[in-house]
Amino acid sequence: MKRETQNILLILLGGALLKITINGDYLRYVKPAQQPWIIAGGAVMVALGAVAIVRDLLAARAAAVASGDVHAHDHNTRSAWLLMVPVLAVFLVAPPALGADSVTRTEARAPQSASASNAAAFPPLPAGDVVPLEVNDFVSRAGWDKSGTLNGRTVRLSGFVVHNEGNTMLARMVIGCCAADAFPITVRLVGDGVSAFGDDTWLEVTGTVVPGTAVRENSYMPDFTLTSVKQVPAPKDPYEY
Repeated sequence: MKRETQNILLILLGGALLKITINGDYLRYVKPAQQPWIIAGGAVMVALGAVAIVRDLLAARAAAVASGDVHAHDHNTRSAWLLMVPVLAVFLVAPPALGADSVTRTEARAPQSASASNAAAFPPLPAGDVVPLEVNDFVSRAGWDKSGTLNGRTVRLSGFVVHNEGNTMLARMVIGCCAADAFPITVRLVGDGVSAFGDDTWLEVTGTVVPGTAVRENSYMPDFTLTSVKQVPAPKDPYEY
């Protein structure tokens, strides 16, 4: 690979990192705590690539002047800069966050916050007619909380729709560090109307757990009896941690 191509690719990658950090798209790939490192890495890559390009252009210009072949050098330089065209594609097109396709291809498993024993203790839910919970917390309580803190309580969950094997599920992807280690947490929605929503549609749902439905045989996917369903925009940060 020519030095010109290497330097342009370095700027391309660094610029892409800065772009997704500025507009928030980096949350599709890593935890929010990684933002300073992404900014620093992108800035260093852009600076190194720019310095290398300027240095090479000056050296090539000096060599061309010394040989009397300035026109040929200018032509080659313009050709090398055409490699910057792919930058536009990177800056205009961002891959989507992990969604329904990732859920159907990856087996759901027990939340990392859940204890391996059956004696896991969970704090009681706060007072209120409707309690907002993360899907991760809800599934953990449904599978391991023997004190029944969810029983009879109306909770609010948000996630995206997944249709699989006749079930309509509400799902979230949980990541430890980045999207590479993501795994799905799912809740089976029980009620009318949810089957009409397509995959990857984001919903805010309220309802109650069906006790005893989150077991190893169904990958700890509890049943959730719906009382209300509302379509909502996808959040800027689509993952749970």
